[in-house]
Amino acid sequence: MAASVNVLVFLSIFSFLILYALAGRDFYKILGVNKHASTNQIKKAYRKLAKEMHPDKNKDDPDATTKFQDLGAAYEVLSDDDKRKKFDRCGEECLKEGDVGGGDPFSSFFGDFGFFGGSNRQGEREIPKGGDVVMDLYVSLEEMYNGNFIEVVRKKRVPKAAKGTRQCNCRQEMITQQIGQGRFTMTQQNVCDECPNVKLVTEERVLEVEIEPGMRNGQEYPFVAEGEPHIDGDPGDLRFRIIQQKHERFERRGDDLFTNVTLSLVQALNGFEMYIPHLDGKKVKVVREKVTWPGAKIRKAGQGMPNFENNNARGSLYITFDVMFPKVELSEEEKKAVFALLDSKYDKFESKAYNGLQGF
Repeated sequence: MAASVNVLVFLSIFSFLILYALAGRDFYKILGVNKHASTNQIKKAYRKLAKEMHPDKNKDDPDATTKFQDLGAAYEVLSDDDKRKKFDRCGEECLKEGDVGGGDPFSSFFGDFGFFGGSNRQGEREIPKGGDVVMDLYVSLEEMYNGNFIEVVRKKRVPKAAKGTRQCNCRQEMITQQIGQGRFTMTQQNVCDECPNVKLVTEERVLEVEIEPGMRNGQEYPFVAEGEPHIDGDPGDLRFRIIQQKHERFERRGDDLFTNVTLSLVQALNGFEMYIPHLDGKKVKVVREKVTWPGAKIRKAGQGMPNFENNNARGSLYITFDVMFPKVELSEEEKKAVFALLDSKYDKFESKAYNGLQGF
């Protein structure tokens, strides 16, 4: 009776696994997009989730690696037009074997529960991984302000099927053998899989890097499984490190922007109205109706960089003014006119010497 119950339980579990495997994963749900999402929406959703779900940031979650692999598989399928059409037609089962990442639910399940004898705990073996690749990507301050998509040509080695077979996934396993009634022995043996032979072929791919508004210098942008290959395991990751190029007008500090403007002596004394071209092509109006001295500063709130986490928030634009004095010799009459205009207002001013290096 107990044996019949065990068989029924096993068949129920086996049937559930078959249904689970056929149903496959819902890639749209994993990425949090609808079935009509554009390619750019899919890419943006993936980039956002990849930053949040990376295993390095979720070390307390035992399922972090699996979730991250599911995310990569979802992006791999939905960002490819042909694979996406197959997936929309009949789900993950329509995709060819090897097209999508992920583990085998049967081997993982049976390995954990030890059906059919032995103790092949496949899920506990660490899968080897190829090396990660980090590349510097130089972008303009305009791109970091407005956002942009940059196409990068990536040449990478990809494993392809070759003639013959090879031994791979070699590991030490405990093998249980029955040597008599109620007597068993356990020995450690080297076990290898017999796999098709492979060779590494260089392929060229075009990767699209999304520069999001407010990205910071040194920030990294990941591509899962685009790093160095591993014949017996998973490829590493490719990460682009965003490097901000020097700008001719603006200096960035956090979310704030800084620039310098040189005024004529007439503008400095009489006031001025000017327009400074911003990073999006718009003009920033600057008005001052009083005397401007060298080194004076103006702060324009909300005219700085967009905040990466919240694009509705922006930093400030700080403008420092320099004054350009005329390089001409004044005539005696012009000197008298300047003296008459200014001396009466500044007759109490006294020249003094001081250490201008203090405070630096």
